[in-house]
Amino acid sequence: MFPNAAEWVNHIARNTEGHLPVIKVDILLHERESKLDSSASGAGRPTPLSSRRDNSSRGAGQVADDGSPKDYKKMYEQALQTNEKLKSRLEDSKKELARIQARLERVNQKQGKTSERSNMMDKDKGEKHILEKKISEMEDELKVRTELKSENQRLKDENGALIRVISKLSK
Repeated sequence: MFPNAAEWVNHIARNTEGHLPVIKVDILLHERESKLDSSASGAGRPTPLSSRRDNSSRGAGQVADDGSPKDYKKMYEQALQTNEKLKSRLEDSKKELARIQARLERVNQKQGKTSERSNMMDKDKGEKHILEKKISEMEDELKVRTELKSENQRLKDENGALIRVISKLSK
């Protein structure tokens, strides 16, 4: 599945959310043995079990297939560094997300206020129209009332004149 131990360590670092398990040398040695088994014939070689016992006694200073020593501590530290970088990026991304969500919330609130204002304006326009109608009706009533008052005054004057004429005729 993984061509070398470093890739396995990187895979574990990516998928364990920063909590790396203790790496056992036996598991890494087994990977090395399986590569050797597949590339060379099994004649004259020790069995994987006895080979594993022999290899586990060698520890982290083993020699890889190509002749270079594998430094598992260094690979582990690199994996930890990578993990820390990823954690930092994740935190930055979370902060960015929170900032964007707050900004989106402010925009939504502004739009809510704007739509609320437009609704209020629509209501105000309707109320204004109704009030204008009432004002118009009241002005009409005022005109009628003024006409009625003037007619009433004219009738009172006529009534007074008629009373004077009747009183002169009755003398």
